[in-house]
Amino acid sequence: MGQNIQVGVIGAGAWGTTLAWLLGTKGFPVTLWAYEPEVVDSINQNRTNQLYLPNISLPTTIRATGSVKEAVTGANIVVMVTPSHVLRNVATQVQASLPAGASLVVATKGIEEETLLLATQVLEAVMTPACRRRLAVLSGPSFASEVCQGHPTAVVLAGEDAALVKRLQEVFLTPQFRVYAGEDVVGVQLGGALKNVIALATGVVEGLGLGHNTRAALITRGLTEMVRLGQAMGAAPHTFYGLSGVGDLVLTCTGAQSRNRSVGVRLGQGASLEAILKETRTVAEGVRTAAAACGLARRFEIEMPIMREVSAVLFEGKAPREAVRQLMERAAREETTR
Repeated sequence: MGQNIQVGVIGAGAWGTTLAWLLGTKGFPVTLWAYEPEVVDSINQNRTNQLYLPNISLPTTIRATGSVKEAVTGANIVVMVTPSHVLRNVATQVQASLPAGASLVVATKGIEEETLLLATQVLEAVMTPACRRRLAVLSGPSFASEVCQGHPTAVVLAGEDAALVKRLQEVFLTPQFRVYAGEDVVGVQLGGALKNVIALATGVVEGLGLGHNTRAALITRGLTEMVRLGQAMGAAPHTFYGLSGVGDLVLTCTGAQSRNRSVGVRLGQGASLEAILKETRTVAEGVRTAAAACGLARRFEIEMPIMREVSAVLFEGKAPREAVRQLMERAAREETTR
């Protein structure tokens, strides 16, 4: 891919801004698309995204814009970092201006609720068939602010084209940001999406005042549900024991910066979902993913009891303590990791 690299980052939330910072700090010119005009102004005038990533100084190699066309035009790498529920609409706009041969890196973590499609599948649905070989997925345990603070971080970049993955791996790699190569596009995406639902569950038990035993049980059995669905969808089980699986799962379930864990804590303390969501502009992807995960469980006829109980708490008014009780009172069975 050489050093003649120009990047368009689509989505200026905390993670999109961080990836722009990462690439811009390496000297690559980056055009960052933001939905909010105030974010565009904050970045271009003050070199910071005050709304989503305050106190992080952005290099002059980054230019913000409110035009998707402007962000994509001339780019040979386009990074998609929108919330999952707007990905299809924004990707359609990207497709209209995408330069021939540009590579697409998907950093969105979620599942489209209406179709139950993964992010790469959404892109394949709205973009040309030629884009399929130029798609890669970036995921792993990575709080945005810690990346920008230079804390050592490791992620995985997966794609069907090994040569493309290797080239993109070098683009993103820094001494503090280690990028491993992979090929399991489905598994990496499922890990990044489903761990958010388990994080909601662990937050709920924390909000209820339950202990570390309960949290450890939820993380472990939640991983089993992730593997179970992954296998049904053609993913490799070992993917879920790597960075995009257990790595991201542990971070999101235990880290104080986790939005999904924080939402779960509030639910466990008795707050309503509506009230919680009104208080924040950031997206807790696990809320939407819970419903999608249950839809996939029904489609593939597999058991995902934690996902089901989280969904019941979120959308059916089930009391969190009752959901925990029903999980613990399920019929006795052998432990399995499948």
